[in-house]
Amino acid sequence: MGMTSNRSVFRVFFEHIRPHRGMFLFVIFLIVGGEIVNVIAPLYYKQFFDVLSGAEAPSASTESSLREILYMVFALHLVNWVMNRTAGFLSTATDGRIMAELEKSAFGYLLGHSYKFFTNSFSGSLVRKVRRLSQSYATISENFKWTFLQTATVITTVLVILWSRSAMLSLILGAWVLLYTIASYGFSIWKLKYDERRSKEDSASTAVAADAISNSVNIMTFVGRTFEKGLFATAIEKWRKAQTTAWFLADGNEAAQWIMMTTLEFVSMLTALHYWSIGVLTIGDIVLVQSYLITIFIRVWDLGRTIRKTYEAVADAKEMVEIMETPHEIRDARAAKDLVVRQGKIVFNKVDFNYRKKRQVLDRMSLSINAREKVALVGPSGAGKSTVVKLLMRFHDIQRGAISIDGQNIAKVTQDSLREQISLVPQEAVLFHRSLMDNIRYGRRDATDTEVIEAAKQAHCHEFIAQLPEGYATFVGERGVKLSGGERQRVAIARAILKNAPILILDEATSSLDSESEMLIQDALTKLMKDKTTIVIAHRLSTILKMDRIVVMDQGKVVDSGTHAALSKKVGIYKKLWEIQAGGFIGE
Repeated sequence: MGMTSNRSVFRVFFEHIRPHRGMFLFVIFLIVGGEIVNVIAPLYYKQFFDVLSGAEAPSASTESSLREILYMVFALHLVNWVMNRTAGFLSTATDGRIMAELEKSAFGYLLGHSYKFFTNSFSGSLVRKVRRLSQSYATISENFKWTFLQTATVITTVLVILWSRSAMLSLILGAWVLLYTIASYGFSIWKLKYDERRSKEDSASTAVAADAISNSVNIMTFVGRTFEKGLFATAIEKWRKAQTTAWFLADGNEAAQWIMMTTLEFVSMLTALHYWSIGVLTIGDIVLVQSYLITIFIRVWDLGRTIRKTYEAVADAKEMVEIMETPHEIRDARAAKDLVVRQGKIVFNKVDFNYRKKRQVLDRMSLSINAREKVALVGPSGAGKSTVVKLLMRFHDIQRGAISIDGQNIAKVTQDSLREQISLVPQEAVLFHRSLMDNIRYGRRDATDTEVIEAAKQAHCHEFIAQLPEGYATFVGERGVKLSGGERQRVAIARAILKNAPILILDEATSSLDSESEMLIQDALTKLMKDKTTIVIAHRLSTILKMDRIVVMDQGKVVDSGTHAALSKKVGIYKKLWEIQAGGFIGE
């Protein structure tokens, strides 16, 4: 579970309670007041039975006295009902707001994590952790208010009242409550490791299921249904064992609690009987003691169960709190300013980068791209071409060297302003499960419908969108699965056209297109690249030939550059790649 502590979980909760502390404290006042009133009511039943047992014979005056006592009991129960119902309504409204703010905080912080963080995490598992945080708060808040707080109020009030009747009874009950609470708390702390294991296995099984569902096409293609069912069955079996262990431990604890309660009742009633026999207690006191024992048994029985559920909720919340306590890997520098792009000159100056200590990807790589220059990056697989793009977008931080745009070090400007100045059309276009209109508009979210449609026309999306029954309102499915690869790619290009940033990156932007589709959007790409600094990760010759310069990379360095005509005549990597590839492709 890492270094996340229980204190860290409660700190996050208190931070979100603070803006609502006035209402939170008022709810506590109502709950405490309601329970005090509830505990006072049996005192009138004591009086009722004392009057009843003291009457020599039924009479009108005795009946009148007893009726007045019952009226008072009814009034006290009514006050208790009003206070508890009011507390319930206010608590529900307040906790709903706090839960929503917890999810917004967790989700907002989660989105600030790095590209590396998300590539190492399952999306389904992350979503579940966000939801678990708010649900854990709901569980803990409910347990605190309606079990811990009510129980503490009841026991304290009962001990005070019993002390006034018999110090010995009060001491016996107080000692038992202390012993019971320590035992329940100690057991819950000891059991916590089993609850954390259960929570961990639950997340693991969810991640396996989410991974399989998101790869359903691969499972069908490679006949992996039986294999995936086996993986999930293994994960579920680990969860089952962890859950069963936790349940067995809980059952054993409840058995021990029952013995402790039975013992208390026996000792308390024997003691009360003794004091009655010597004239210290009345029959009404015996009824009062029994009434309080039943009330306390109901409360502390829930107390033991609730302590366990509270620690289970803490264990569930820890996973998300750990993410919230993990510093963002890529952070804006202090006093970072917005990037201002007037020309669009890009410079990589002796850049070193490695994903892991033993795997160096860029080795003192230097590259200068002039303003509005169109450059293609080519080279064998693993040469570092895609890494150049990721570093320019600042998805990772470099180990040494510097990357600048118009003389501004990208590590010293805000990430948002950097990425606002760059349009990226990736090799695999991934879309939101939203409408086509929303997906294209994501390039510039304040764009009008007319501007979105114009961008779609330039990217030749409009043709296939117009044929859909719901047109631009059509939802594309998770990650855009309802569209073909070529359709998704054209939507991504339309998004980039709409964004119209001064720096453009095309990462295999036409690799998913058939020849007809590629021909349709070549003129769109030409218009898109106009007056922009453009970096193209090597793809079809038709685009590379339009580049001002081709940069050849190998083993994390720039090894050559020039035009296609010049490089294809020189002995080297480019000529070799060109000769190997068939049909006019330059391979990634």
